[in-house]
This record gives sequence, structure tokens and C-alpha cells, in this order.
Amino acid sequence: MRIGVIGTGRIGTLHARTLSRHREVGSLILTDADPARAQELAHRLGETAAPGVDEIFRWGVDAVVITTATPAHAELIGRAARSGLPVFCEKPIALDLPGTLAALAEVEAAGTVLHMGFQRRFDAGYAGAREAVRAGRLGRLHTVRAMTCDQSPPPADWLPVSGGLFRDTLIHDFDVLRWVTGREVLDVYATGYDGGPGMFRDAGDVGTGAALLALDDGTLATATAARLNGAGYDVRMELAGERDTVVVGLDDRTPLASTEPTGPPPADKPWSGFVDRFGPAYEAELDAFVEVVRGERPNPCDGREALQALRIAEACEISRRERRPVTLTEVPDRASPPYG
Repeated sequence: MRIGVIGTGRIGTLHARTLSRHREVGSLILTDADPARAQELAHRLGETAAPGVDEIFRWGVDAVVITTATPAHAELIGRAARSGLPVFCEKPIALDLPGTLAALAEVEAAGTVLHMGFQRRFDAGYAGAREAVRAGRLGRLHTVRAMTCDQSPPPADWLPVSGGLFRDTLIHDFDVLRWVTGREVLDVYATGYDGGPGMFRDAGDVGTGAALLALDDGTLATATAARLNGAGYDVRMELAGERDTVVVGLDDRTPLASTEPTGPPPADKPWSGFVDRFGPAYEAELDAFVEVVRGERPNPCDGREALQALRIAEACEISRRERRPVTLTEVPDRASPPYG
């Protein structure tokens, strides 16, 4: 199998390394907006670098992995679909609903595969929580708390093109909330604070955000995020039910200190970032993509899932700007059918 990797930044490099040593992948073609960066990575991995995206499609590949900056995702998904190629794409499809729907329409028309990169679905902790919920171990859920805190903020020039805290960061929590609970979000109330470095205000973004989400079975969920959490990279989910409570992301590397005299000691080596924390999950999702391309399993996270997570993020942005509750019907799924 020959795979084209478009984008060789941090996450693209991680994916290229994983695929380069995958037993079912024979070779890679790498390209990037910075050709020298792609060439350097190809040299290190013993793979081939292409001068541009055109060559990826012209030289012939069996599948495409898209890890470019977000504004390029939708166009590249459409191009791959028109070429009849299965695609793995990092989230999101696009930063807006029209762009997302247009890309999904291209995939549907071509009958191709679009596997979205929501790696938390492949993390052992989240999978364990999903199993606990589905098996009824927790009883009726009454509260879910999700959080994502980055140890340090992204580069200032990334913020204006990131889509904002809800679309860029909390979209992972929105997706995994649906996946773990099996429920849909009915309405949200969200707010944010632009304190901290001035780059958040300059970009019209916030450095801290919080959302209250009502699920369709009455469960209440909160999702919070922070761009600057000095203790370390902290990603957790707590699920409380009438029978039991479980937590994802609580281990000896959780950047959390107890003030209780008998509490656990602080982590010696707290998580530093998403690559550190979710390394095995990133590998597992690419294993799944290769199996999908080979026809060995159904797509575990298609574009419809990304659309629903984006709709929640859009509702949160409306709520933050207008300071009011927002129902998901205000962000209609206009791709129904077939994406309803």
C-alpha cells in the first residue's frame, strides 16, 4: 500500500513515522507547503518527498492522509474524493458548516471513505468509559465533566486560523462526549474569558472557555478548556451515575496536586502535550484507517461524526458571542439526507 501524506508539521510527522513502520504500508509520498521540511522528513524515514500536492495524485497512491492547516482540509478532501481515494483527515473538515457540508457532499457523491482524526475514540481510557456506560455499570448517568487544558498556548499566528477555542480544542470533548455516552446534545450555554496573553484578544479568541450541555436523556455535561495550564497537559472526563462514577485521564502523570494530608503525591512527570498523552491512540487510529482501506473493517469515525461535533462547537460560539442558551436546531444539519 502506498499512502500520500499531505502536511509534515508536528502531527504530520507523527503520522508519517507511524505509517512508515506499519507492516501493511509499503511506501509513503510526503509533501508540505514547505518542500524542504517534507524532503528532510522523507530522508529521515527513507521515503519519497513530492514537490507539491499535484504530484501526490499524479504519481499514484492508494490513500491520502491530510494533516495540513485546517483551511486546506475541505478542498483536499474533495480532490481525493474525486480521485476515488480513501482519506484520513485531522479534525475538523472545515471551520464552518457550509465548507463541511460541501466536502461531505463530494465524499458522498464519489462513494469514497473519509476517516476523521478524533484520536480519543482510540484511547484506552475513553474506550473503558464507553464500555462502562454501555454495560450499565454506572446506572443512569446524571453528570459528565470533560476538560482539556494545554500546558502552553499555540503560536500566536495559529490562533486567527484555528477557528477558536471551541472549534479547535473543545471539539474533541464534544465528539468524545457523544461517543462515550451514545447521546446527542440538545442545547448549550457557553462562555469564555480572554485573560492571559494579549494574543487571545488580538485573535478574537478566548484562553479559557466553558460550556454547559444538556443531553437528550436529561444528563447534564460540562466541557471546559484552557490554553495555559502551567501544571501540565490535563485531559479528563468524569462520568457520574446513580450506581458508580468513573474518570478518564487520572493516572500517575495527571498534572493534579491534592491539598489533603493523605492525598496522592503530585505527578513526577506530568503530561506535557497531546502527542505525549495520546501517542498510543494516534497509532491505533492509523491502524484502523489502514484496515478500512484494506476492507477489513467499517469506518469507525466518518465525516458525519465530525459534522455533529462541529455543530456543537458552532452552537457554543453563538452562545458565547450572544450570551444566551442555544439549541442545536439553530445549527441545522442541512446534509440530511444522507448525513442526518
